This record gives sequence, structure tokens and C-alpha cells, in this order.
Amino acid sequence: MSVEQRHRLILRQLRDRGSIRLTELVEVLGVSAVTLRRDVEHLAEQGLLVRVHGGVTLPPEAERAPAGQAAAGLTIGMLVPSAHYYYPGVIKGAQERAAQAGARLVLGISRYEDEEDRAQVRQLAEGGVDGLLLTPSRQPDDSHVAWLAGLHVPAVLVERRIELAGPASMLDSVASDHAHGAYLGVRHLAELGHRRLALVAYQSPTTPRIKAGVLAGAAALGLEPPKELVIDRERPVEQLIERVLRLVRRDGVSGLVVHNDEDALTLVRQLAAAGVQIPGEVSLVAYDDEVASFCSPSLTAVAPPKLHVGRCAVDMLIMRIAEGPATPGRHLALLPELRARESSAAPR
Repeated sequence: MSVEQRHRLILRQLRDRGSIRLTELVEVLGVSAVTLRRDVEHLAEQGLLVRVHGGVTLPPEAERAPAGQAAAGLTIGMLVPSAHYYYPGVIKGAQERAAQAGARLVLGISRYEDEEDRAQVRQLAEGGVDGLLLTPSRQPDDSHVAWLAGLHVPAVLVERRIELAGPASMLDSVASDHAHGAYLGVRHLAELGHRRLALVAYQSPTTPRIKAGVLAGAAALGLEPPKELVIDRERPVEQLIERVLRLVRRDGVSGLVVHNDEDALTLVRQLAAAGVQIPGEVSLVAYDDEVASFCSPSLTAVAPPKLHVGRCAVDMLIMRIAEGPATPGRHLALLPELRARESSAAPR
């Protein structure tokens, strides 16, 4: 066990118990009394604990401090499926808020592999994290029950929907409300005058909520039931373009909601090559707003509040660590926003 790991464990024991005897800490850490005294002196010099006869205790100000101020010395583990698309914003928000609170953020990336989810969390736990921000590679289901139940530190589920009575239903969570975001895209197109829409989407953990929002939004606004095209990246893109062209030129679809940005950019390029004018012939709303502004024409897009999701997740975890299981659980949904650009206009 490294010096840093010992210091984290000492502070974790203090946060859990308020005070602890040195003889107990020797047993917990498995170190000599000399090593423990050296660790305690270092932490006392930093003001993170107070030495008392035969033991240590939290400083009085730490006992009274709110969660956001009681995070000094915490190490937070964060599991994400990717560090290249969508999640950099979430990670940035979490890093900023952890730094503000005096905590350290340690990242694990699973690359959308279930086994790697577990391996990364195991590695984070062995490193002595005080809590976890978890974004599993897919929506939690029955295969996650034992894994989530076996976590030995507080955890917050991030950007995954909590299902009623599902395996993660008792965890704190913070996520973008993707159904609401999809509704914003549909409402934008409807307000421009579009009546026939289609959803073009790659299957991901987010897609079911986007689909639900598109369908519910269309029904609420009195539109025709939207068509749906599934993006299959194993098939030639020309097949997808042929299907989109049929919707636009045969079936009268004049508005598209496309998930995600990268697929939207590909679709725009291919439609332009086929002679389709955007937004003259069909308007398009992308979902995610990662690279939508870099297209020509720039794409109207729904932007989930990724930065704020990361910040709120850290705040929620710090509060859970500080206050323990007696505090009511929280499921927080943050609303995306729509950013209008050049790819959407009234139908001609």
C-alpha cells in the first residue's frame, strides 16, 4: 500500500467514524506504529486531522462543513465508456468540480465493453477511491445486479437512465433528459411548419430515450407518426442514403432528427452529393452537438448539458460520502437545449 493510499484510508476511516484510536488504525492499515505516526503527523500538519491522546479525530471545522467543503483529500473514481465522443464534456465538468472541492479524480475507460467496465472499477477500488461515478457501457439490466450490489463505496450513476425496480434503482443518479431533448428537436421542426418527420439513429444506450421523445413529441404536437431508420454501420452507407431519399422524395418527409452528430455529418455530405438541398428540401436536427457546428451548412442540434452533468455528479457523490446512507437518494434529470443553426428552416 502506497503512502497516498494509506492517507486516503485514514481520512476515510475518520469521515466514517469521526475519531479512531491509533491501535485500531495500525490493524486496519497493516503497518507499524512508527509508520502510522509518520502518516498522522503529515496529515495533522495539513490540518486534515487532529491528534488526541491515543488517537485522531476530525478537525472541528470539518465536522461542521457542508459536503462541498468536506471533500479535501477525497479520491473519486470515474468510469466512462469513451474519452473521445460525448464524454469529454462530462469528464471536464467532473474534473473542474472535483478540483474546486479539493478532491482528486481518477479515470477509467471501458471502450463499451462489459468486462472492461468491471475490470476498470476493480482497479479503481483497489487504488483506494472513496466513491465512484459510473457510466456502464450499456443500460444496467439483470446482468448488472450482483456487480452493482457488490460495490463497497458510494456510487452515482451518470448518463444512464434509472429504470423503476431496476438493478440501479437505489443508486443516486444524474443524467441528461434525452427524451426531453428529442422533444425539443421535434417541436423546433413543427414550429417551422414541418408535419412529416423521421428519426435516423444509430443504436446506443441513449437511443431508446431519444426515440421515446420523438414519438411522444410528435403525438403531443399533432404530427404524423414519425418514420424510423436505423443506422447500421456494418452496411454500405449508400443503402441508408437510398432509404432517406425515398422518405424525402416519395413519402414527403421534410424534417429529420439524426442521432448522433457524426452520423448526421455523414448523412449531410451524402445527401448533398445526391443533390438534396439542406434545408431547402429537408431540414435536419442533429443530437449531441459535439461537432454539429463544424458542418456546412452548420447543423441545428440538441445539446445535452454534459458539463453540468459532470459537475452535479461530483456534488452528489461528495454529499453521499459525507452524509452516508441516511440521506434520501436522488435521481436528477438535467434538460438539454436546442441550438438553431443553418440546417433547419420552414419547408418550401
